[in-house]
Amino acid sequence: MKHATILVTGGAGYIGSHAAKALARAGYAPVVLDNLVYGHREAVRWGPLVEGDVGDRTLVAATLRRFAVEAVMHFAAFAYVGESMTAPERYFANNVVNSLALLDAMRETGVRRLVFSSTCATYGVPESVPIREDMPQRPVNPYGESKLMVERLLHWEGVAHGLRHVSLRYFNAAGADAEGEIGEAHDPETHLIPLILDAALGRRAQIDIYGTDYPTPDGSAIRDYIHVDDLAAAHVLALGHLERGGDSLALNLATGEGHSVREVIAAAERITGRRVPRREAPRRAGDPPALVADAARARAALGWTPRRSDLDSIIATAWAWHRRRGAAADG
Repeated sequence: MKHATILVTGGAGYIGSHAAKALARAGYAPVVLDNLVYGHREAVRWGPLVEGDVGDRTLVAATLRRFAVEAVMHFAAFAYVGESMTAPERYFANNVVNSLALLDAMRETGVRRLVFSSTCATYGVPESVPIREDMPQRPVNPYGESKLMVERLLHWEGVAHGLRHVSLRYFNAAGADAEGEIGEAHDPETHLIPLILDAALGRRAQIDIYGTDYPTPDGSAIRDYIHVDDLAAAHVLALGHLERGGDSLALNLATGEGHSVREVIAAAERITGRRVPRREAPRRAGDPPALVADAARARAALGWTPRRSDLDSIIATAWAWHRRRGAAADG
């Protein structure tokens, strides 16, 4: 069902913009809805931008009708774990209440397919790794809790009203568009790889290694990094699954391979040819020693295989984007 119009909420953000590009490349017509609080207008290149809030039910319903939207990819959310701990009400209002408004507008207009941007933060501190989809979901911060609440909303919307949905639980999204058109630009930046590259470029004094006494081979925390292009590809495959009448699913998106903070720094130094200043710091509360996923279910259900998620490819694409963006800013 190519050339179908897909509403991409939060499509001016990091992962949403990569998904919009992947949709266009696959023959779909993406329409982005974004309030530009954290998104970037210049990242919307593959279809129209409707500037507004996903919690504005009237606007969302009008947009769904105006563009004859057939499915929704829902990325719009606040996603700063630390901020969620100090302002939980902001996260539940934006991530949960606004998602309810989106679901109301979809029900009103008869749009019954949704691909949801969820997170490994719904698992909390896992009992063991690798993490499988059937393991307990016990979030340890309001961000993860808000995403889990939306997963449950989708489930019950499906039971009551026939919504079919795929919830994609990402692990550590990283990297940049391989063609250099879009990349990762958060303010504030909290993700490890951009912080490391900023330190390599001298834009940041050093990278902090939070925790050096974890029960891991080098004492630093281990995470499962997944290239943003591979995440975007999975969203397009999930949409195809729903278009073919597939059942609702919740799937991990990851590589199944973990890398420690020290390993990522070493890889960045090798690829950039620059030293990355670092400082050792105490562990942060709630940070598990290792978060690595079992992604076999996504491979089986969607035929999805990560193609760019080796650590060197992730860092090389991010480095190219960071250098280009830095040069543009300096110019």
